[in-house]
Amino acid sequence: MFLVLAGSLMTLAIVEKITVVEPIERDVVVIEQTVAPGIELRTDTRVEPLVEQRYRNIVRQAYDYSCGSAALTTVLAYYLGRNLGERQVMEGLLHYGESDRIVERRAFSMLDMKRLVTALGYPSGGFRATIDDLLELDHPAIVPIHHAGFKHFVVLRTIRDGRVYLADPSVGNISFTLSQFEEKWDDNVLFIVFPGSEKPVDALELREEDLRFIDDQTITELTFQQMPEFYEATERRIQNLLEMQKNNPDGSVENTRKQLYYRRN
Repeated sequence: MFLVLAGSLMTLAIVEKITVVEPIERDVVVIEQTVAPGIELRTDTRVEPLVEQRYRNIVRQAYDYSCGSAALTTVLAYYLGRNLGERQVMEGLLHYGESDRIVERRAFSMLDMKRLVTALGYPSGGFRATIDDLLELDHPAIVPIHHAGFKHFVVLRTIRDGRVYLADPSVGNISFTLSQFEEKWDDNVLFIVFPGSEKPVDALELREEDLRFIDDQTITELTFQQMPEFYEATERRIQNLLEMQKNNPDGSVENTRKQLYYRRN
């Protein structure tokens, strides 16, 4: 009887040991590998959705017309450390700004921003500048751009290696080449809120993971640079398509594609 009881207790202990599973934190992926007999390696990797990475340290605009308030809230929160929501900033802009004109144009101006941040105790200013001035800029700045057919406020984080990195309240962290940005930059003006005597939080400083946010055209250009054979193959294919389309009686692209397919196969 004693032996049966001891055996039962040992079995229960073994089963309990096997079935106990350590809780895994949310957003953590666990990778376990056996590297040698009796030696296991465990790696815990924290992951996050791409949308969270894209909008990291950006206040997303709540309305189509609120890019200005969202951009200012982004600077106040992630550069100056002021824990304000976009709604609070919008109410402040309406209170200290030209409320009648704001309602009429359904947008905030740099003057509205200046009046609010002055009330909050921060020095600020709107400036006309050049690309060379931006290269020497050591503060994030709110800049107006023309993009996708609209006037839009974004936060210029920094310029590195010929690219302008922006915190866009509408689409997240994006970047343009200097020439692309220069074409979009509206009237070459910018608005800067200075930290004054306080030390800035500076969560808008560029990090390595932010370098991934580049446009598709740049990715294609870099691919062509790194893989010349890919460029040559693509160029040959385009030339073949053009030549076959010239010889195609009805000129349809679909027939041209079919001819190219049959020729390759």
